[in-house]
Amino acid sequence: MQRRTLPSAAIAVNRPATSGPVVVSIPHAGRLYPPEILAAARVARAQLERLEDSWCDLIAAGATEAGATVVQALWARAVADCNRGEGQMAPGEVAMALRAQFSAPGRKERAGLGVVPTRLADCGPLWKRPLDRADFHWRLESLHRPYHAALAGELAAARARFGRAVLIDLHSMPAIPQGQPGHGARIVVGDRFGDSAGEGLVEQVMTLADRLGVAVARNQPYAGGHVVRTHGRPDQGVEAVQIEIDRDLYLAPDRMPDAVKVDRLSRWFSGLVADVARAEPLPVAAE
Repeated sequence: MQRRTLPSAAIAVNRPATSGPVVVSIPHAGRLYPPEILAAARVARAQLERLEDSWCDLIAAGATEAGATVVQALWARAVADCNRGEGQMAPGEVAMALRAQFSAPGRKERAGLGVVPTRLADCGPLWKRPLDRADFHWRLESLHRPYHAALAGELAAARARFGRAVLIDLHSMPAIPQGQPGHGARIVVGDRFGDSAGEGLVEQVMTLADRLGVAVARNQPYAGGHVVRTHGRPDQGVEAVQIEIDRDLYLAPDRMPDAVKVDRLSRWFSGLVADVARAEPLPVAAE
């Protein structure tokens, strides 16, 4: 795999003219596919696009004007999944020399959804050959590590300036299947079961989500992934929540954006950002 593309092309950081304590993360809506990735794939680009949180970045279109800093992956999730840790990978999906560095895989990793996606249902392996050390390192250095470095930097700056920082990790989801926890919910708010955010913030986000008039769930079936687990530190004044939004709330039947639906959700999300920014800061624990 040739590695000519510069890492700076992989992410964008958009800061408001007047900043606030809220940082929005959009890790899965990237639609750029470096030529190295398309050359390495054994499936068509349309199959790789199934990994995307299709167009959910449009929901955050007004977030910067509302005072939030937005950190967005521009490269596609097929390159590397910024919502997985570097050790989250099924060992059998990589070259033998790499296998010892990964922990025991969970359900998602066994399904091929590790820090580098390797398989999808109905189309099998995504890549022509198992990832070798150079390929894996390039993916991390080009997208995954710069993304998390940018998030960490923006959260630290917000914490230093305002005494608090709030990370909102924005995702979209397919309809939750019948029989699965959270079935019927159109929005899921995840806080790692209380580990990544205080109760006040979670209740505020749940209340604001209720205003859309759709069913809202907490932590079921999405409690939050690597982004909120890594950056949410309520005891240090940094809270983090993950928000999953049913794609039918903003996409047309052809899975392209519905302008009216997108506008409604974008206005709602901008209001959420503004309301969260105005909330009282967390009390900081004594040293």
